[in-house]
Amino acid sequence: MFTEKEIAYIKSQPLARLATVGKDSQPDNVAVGFEFEDPIIYVGGRFMRSSRKYKNVSDGHNKVALIIDDLASRDPWQPRGIRIFGQAEIVERDGRFGKDHYLRIVPKISWSWQIEGPTFVEGSFVPHRTVHKQ
Repeated sequence: MFTEKEIAYIKSQPLARLATVGKDSQPDNVAVGFEFEDPIIYVGGRFMRSSRKYKNVSDGHNKVALIIDDLASRDPWQPRGIRIFGQAEIVERDGRFGKDHYLRIVPKISWSWQIEGPTFVEGSFVPHRTVHKQ
């Protein structure tokens, strides 16, 4: 499960980037708005059914990657964020864009940096890693 600090961070962010893969094996990465109901992330849109992300998942390519990130500081340079690998399915729900189809993303594993504390320890990158059990 996400930690309290990770939950607060996710809820503070308006955008994420979602990566899916098409039936032609072409990766696609797109900025998305999202809704968070710990631990589930819902992604929708105004023209969801015609979007590539929707088509990729509906074609059976349900493994996705999502990143939520920002810059905590530019000086000193301090990126922070959460990277999530998960499974997506299409569901119908009443969400930000009304009653429609959404991608329901169930996290399988996540890594966060600069949220729980310092990520660079003795010159090494050491993100906080979580295996999500459903």
